[in-house]
Amino acid sequence: MAQDDKNNQGIDIEGMIAAYGGGAISKYAVRQIVYRQGDPASTLYYIVNGTVKVTFNSEFGKEAVIAILGAGDFFGEGCLNGDFERRTTVATTSECEIARVDRAVVQYALIDDPAFSKLFIKFLLARNEKLKTDLIDQMFNSSEKRLARILLTLANIGQAEQSSVIGLPINQELLANMVGTTRSRVNQFMNKFRKMGYIDYGSQENSGQIKVYHSLVNMLLDD
Repeated sequence: MAQDDKNNQGIDIEGMIAAYGGGAISKYAVRQIVYRQGDPASTLYYIVNGTVKVTFNSEFGKEAVIAILGAGDFFGEGCLNGDFERRTTVATTSECEIARVDRAVVQYALIDDPAFSKLFIKFLLARNEKLKTDLIDQMFNSSEKRLARILLTLANIGQAEQSSVIGLPINQELLANMVGTTRSRVNQFMNKFRKMGYIDYGSQENSGQIKVYHSLVNMLLDD
């Protein structure tokens, strides 16, 4: 989930805040911290536009990128499940407009607003499914296949699309963190994918962006 078209799913977050109070929409600069791991958890967030990364820091000081989120995504939903502290850190990867809604307002809206309730439940189910897929991917697939799946997910390629450009700031260091491998290994895989015609990047036409072709799916099917 990280594409701008999700903003068309029917949620009027500004109208919701105006109707119930207990929230605000704020603008964030690039690489600005929305909240840190360990901060108090009392609000739900909704990305109006822009992208953020969600990271987790272990007690040994190791950081892992959990997710890249974009317009139409919620985060901080743990506050609705009894979490008193944030379990992750969220920072922007682009300029963002993000809505903050108090926990009590969300709890009331889930009962009073069927459209919001339906959208939020749909989001939670999709998030749960992605977490299961990520766990299976981490346990059974190679780093190369994990990278291929991440690129396809970030490009949001459907069955009918031949190619798509990843529409958010991404680099090999961030990809390595998401895959759980080294930057040099990611560079090796990226060069291999490009030589096989599965991706294109670094060309003048793409202006530094990564173009992903649907044929990259073959890497996931290859035993």
